[in-house]
Amino acid sequence: MNDYPLTPGAQRALKNHASVGQSLRNSFTMAYRGLLKIRRTPEQLFDVTLQPILFTLMFTYIFGGAISGNVHNYLPVIIPGILVQTVITTSIVTGVQLREDMDKGVFDRFKSLPIARIAPLAGALLADTVRYAIATALTFAMGYLMGYRPHGGFGHVVIAAVFVIASSWAISWIFAFFGVIARTASSVQGISVIVLFLLTFLSNAFVPVKTMPGWLQWFVNANPISHLVTAVRDLVNAGSIGGDFGIALMGAAVIVAIFAPLTVRAYMRRT
Repeated sequence: MNDYPLTPGAQRALKNHASVGQSLRNSFTMAYRGLLKIRRTPEQLFDVTLQPILFTLMFTYIFGGAISGNVHNYLPVIIPGILVQTVITTSIVTGVQLREDMDKGVFDRFKSLPIARIAPLAGALLADTVRYAIATALTFAMGYLMGYRPHGGFGHVVIAAVFVIASSWAISWIFAFFGVIARTASSVQGISVIVLFLLTFLSNAFVPVKTMPGWLQWFVNANPISHLVTAVRDLVNAGSIGGDFGIALMGAAVIVAIFAPLTVRAYMRRT
């Protein structure tokens, strides 16, 4: 039996070839670490707790009468829009916190542990799904308190919630990629906010597309956020799954197929 310690290069080789089972266990352990961070610093949840409440109140009472005649008629339009905007915006935190951990040397310390190298990255992405779930639950709860009653039924509301969470997880790979390649956490946040600001406001989340100029309608109709919002509205308001559901699902799959390998490759080079 060889009692000599492994060289650093040999340790890295073993981590790179960790079994799938070990990688999953290590990833869930890292996800639990992320949840412990939230418990110790609960102010991290301010965005997912306050944003759904504030945005729902503001948009409903500011635009409700102008767009739908009254607040009650606007709720079936705005609640799915606010849901998509809030949960997807929350995914920015994935890239920001990833960059902060890398800047603080946290990932350098992880390299000395006998864990799969991919585990810290995968764990961070898994832990943030809890944030998406909280934002989703609060948005529906706020809508219910304001009088919104989804005609699609509870089952379709659950499907819509899971669908939005899964889509946000897919989009978080984009911001994770920014987090790995960017130089600072502030640059990650700045880039991500601009991208999401354009995608969410240039969509059908808040106002009907037909009220927009013709030259803008083509972009709004092609915007993947618009397809996601429409799919959620179909589910919660009508209990149906339309073509937009398939388009949004395919878009999420394409994002993962493109950005997951890019993020993992960049992450492996940096760590």
